[in-house]
Amino acid sequence: MRPTDLALLRTPGVPTVSPDGRIAVVAVSRLDLEADEYRGQLWAVPTDGSAPARPLTSGHRDSAPAFSPDGRWLAYLSARPGGRPQLHVLPTSGGAARQLTSCAMGAGAPVWSPDSRRLAFVARVPEEGRYGTVEGVGPEAEPPRLITTFQYRQDDVGFVADRRSQVFVVALPEDGTDDAAAPPQPVQVTTGDADCADVTWSPDGTELAFVSARHERADRDLVTDVYVVRTDGSQLRRVTESRGDCSRPAYDRTGRTIYVTAVPDLGEDGLGFVGSQETLCRVDAAGGPLQPLLDPEEHQRGDETPATVLAEGAALFGVERKGAVELLRVPLDGGAPVALVDGPFTVRGFAVGGGVVVATVAHDRSPGELVAITPGRRRRLTEFGKELGATGRVHRMEERTATAPDGYPVHGWVTVPDGPGPHPVLLTIHGGPFAQYGWTLFDETQAYVSAGYAVVQCNPRGSSGYGQAHGRSIQGRWGTLDADDVLAFLDAALEDPRLDAERVGIMGGSYGGYLTTLLITRTTRFVAAISERAFLDPVSFVGSSDIGWFFPDAYLGTDPTAIAAQSPMAAVGMIETPTFVIHSEEDWRCPVEQGLRLYVALKRRGVPTELLLFPGEGHELSRSGRPKHRLARLEHVLRWWARWLPTPQNQGVVELPVATATPTVDTGEPVDPTPLTVRKTRVP
Repeated sequence: MRPTDLALLRTPGVPTVSPDGRIAVVAVSRLDLEADEYRGQLWAVPTDGSAPARPLTSGHRDSAPAFSPDGRWLAYLSARPGGRPQLHVLPTSGGAARQLTSCAMGAGAPVWSPDSRRLAFVARVPEEGRYGTVEGVGPEAEPPRLITTFQYRQDDVGFVADRRSQVFVVALPEDGTDDAAAPPQPVQVTTGDADCADVTWSPDGTELAFVSARHERADRDLVTDVYVVRTDGSQLRRVTESRGDCSRPAYDRTGRTIYVTAVPDLGEDGLGFVGSQETLCRVDAAGGPLQPLLDPEEHQRGDETPATVLAEGAALFGVERKGAVELLRVPLDGGAPVALVDGPFTVRGFAVGGGVVVATVAHDRSPGELVAITPGRRRRLTEFGKELGATGRVHRMEERTATAPDGYPVHGWVTVPDGPGPHPVLLTIHGGPFAQYGWTLFDETQAYVSAGYAVVQCNPRGSSGYGQAHGRSIQGRWGTLDADDVLAFLDAALEDPRLDAERVGIMGGSYGGYLTTLLITRTTRFVAAISERAFLDPVSFVGSSDIGWFFPDAYLGTDPTAIAAQSPMAAVGMIETPTFVIHSEEDWRCPVEQGLRLYVALKRRGVPTELLLFPGEGHELSRSGRPKHRLARLEHVLRWWARWLPTPQNQGVVELPVATATPTVDTGEPVDPTPLTVRKTRVP
């Protein structure tokens, strides 16, 4: 995979399924490198495989589709060029879509009422005088912000206290209303100085449940609760009575129980997040404690579905497992879970309708395809990755397990270029640390392998997907067990004669940048390194990061001597390895000062180094940054490795200018105006 192959990526999101189970609709996103923006289109897919997927919309960036319970409507978000996403509805019997909202900061994903006549959503409400609410007043002319809280900004969002997210409800236009008539205006249901998220309807349509942090210590802990409010904004009450972190509530059909995804207990101070796993829980809708249905020691949710999905007496739940995300059917009566999708796959999202489960499933050579699951059968429905696969530049991962010095098993993968080798090696380390490498197409790994590098990656202790104890094992001792695991896995991989043990580079981002930098303070075995968006100095991180007020204390402790032992910057004078520093100027998770200080420290000592800064980007640059920035990043990374670890495939990259534009590759498919022909479902 070449850097410009980013334009060939087609990534399906979370699907929706018609009530009769016949049609699935999914948003497929792609990078438009020429226009330097993302595009999104809705595709309709028969779940019986009787016809190929067809494009349904032609919007600039369409996403978050949701069928109405009666099957008459498809709601979704659509954003015009340069605009914010707004709610639209499309009649499934045919006809034009109608825009329902014009929210100043955009609308969140649509959630249907049981009667299919209203939609709930969450949207940020800007404070008057800010964010363009007054014509001619730009950010530089706004009044100063007086900040009195710990939690006042968020990476990739910005300041939050002056634009809280609130719950809204909007009604559909009445039948027979002229399409040119103005739609009903959304009604704001919640108020207050707290963000709202994950709204859902009660079965009778009289109440809305949502997630928020409104308790007395909300600014000093990570606890979030489920709240319920009437649709007119009255009778707000808290449901959960716990020290948990709740998300994605869903009522059962009786309305007496709410099922949630939650960390059941964050401890007495509400800050016990280290290694804590989100699992399936329930709570009495009248109020009470969280009751886990799955063991939080073993089950960590890993899918992207924005709701807790209930169907036929069970919950569907994606669970991280050794680099995979399995799809489980969990009986609500306490029966044993059943795996609907397991093995070397990542289930990214799912929906159910008419007895058919449709899931977006990825693996090491695909960012995802739709799969229909019925009793005794799984059927692949789409070929969104066909164009990328046809290049022949996507490589298989080889699963390995090594043994750490203390005997602990270390699980990971090696991806090797074509040809006998020996190939130079890149050891890559993931962020988190409570995250996992796994069974999904990773564009970075594929680009490095196509450039001639064998890529070694593992999930050391501290990672997710191996249980709560595995995730908590490095608390208070970063750079110990995790460093041992990474090096043990590398040494085991280098026993493969296809890998060149004398030509090894190391790189990582965020926590991966931390461990990369820490390791090169201890050894000169690596030819060169890349430290990207890294957590480098726990001391300055406390006052500069959006999570600094709690993250270093919980992970590294508060003893100054112990912190110094875990700090790469405390030992920066030991680094001799040529190191490329990459950072984003608007990174509020690992602020840019972390990278700047590393670069200057290396430059002053004469260590070969470069600094690559991306304007207008946050912590998520490599995953969701501007397309041209993602392309430029990959090209600069390959340029650096071509300098220190040249390969036949990467020859000449050092002399090439960085591309600023590349041709986009479109789907080439016209929009099909055919109705969805969804069978109507009567709503009582």
